Amino acid sequence: LNAALDSLTRRIPPGEILTFTKFLLLSVVILPALPDKAFGPFLINPFKTWLVVVAVSAISYGSYVLQRLTRGHGGVILSAILGGAYSSTVTTVVLSKRAAEGEHHHLFSGSILIASAIMYLRLVVLVGLFNHELMIALAPAFLLLAAIAGGTGWLWSHRRDEGGGEVKRELETKNPLELGAAFLFAVLFLAMLAATRLAVAHLGQAGVYGLAAITGVTDVDPFIMSMTQAAGTLTPLQVASASVLIAAASNNLVKGFYARAFSDRKTGNESFWLLAGLAVLGLAPLMWVL
Repeated sequence: LNAALDSLTRRIPPGEILTFTKFLLLSVVILPALPDKAFGPFLINPFKTWLVVVAVSAISYGSYVLQRLTRGHGGVILSAILGGAYSSTVTTVVLSKRAAEGEHHHLFSGSILIASAIMYLRLVVLVGLFNHELMIALAPAFLLLAAIAGGTGWLWSHRRDEGGGEVKRELETKNPLELGAAFLFAVLFLAMLAATRLAVAHLGQAGVYGLAAITGVTDVDPFIMSMTQAAGTLTPLQVASASVLIAAASNNLVKGFYARAFSDRKTGNESFWLLAGLAVLGLAPLMWVL
């Protein structure tokens, strides 16, 4: 046990341990003290807002810690799996930059697709924590998409590449438990919640769907988590489900453009078409949802 703890302290810098301690204190001390009722015209609930931040950050941090602890004990695919649970968008950019040499384009493009497969599993967990009905509506489609993307990515990544050298595995991602990042997520979550309410009030369903498509450019978590609060109350369950599907599909397409911009030509083209195909498949469930 002492050897394991000593190894853990060597792998995780003291600054990151301190950050986790601060976050834990804020969660344990502040969260119970926040009022669990809605305020203002946008019906903002401070307790639920911070609870969302805690849940998203905890899942991201768990993946981040696993990346640090398994460094040197896997390959690019393991990086994609753990990175997808952290942030598939960040993982896509990092893997694309590392693929710039162009010697392992099948490996990297397949791994990028695997990261997006893990994104769907991550969303099932996060949505299920805050809205069981929305999770039930989305889970069949998301689990199927995860299986298709994961299986395709695995097979594609094992195609023969012309590069014969070893590939370093490490993903240099930023600690997701930095307090600034946590508060930024809270601000984005509240902004998405307010934007959703305004879109419903003034633009109707089309406005919500348009907002879902736009959020795919960056991080879809704040919008999707805002849907967990709006589904069944502010918006019908069908509208919320369709919005989440659109946001995830939009994000996949944008990640394809990121891969094209940051990687070599072969990896970029393969990643783009794989992610574009996943985006199209991700919209197919709309026929049943709507």
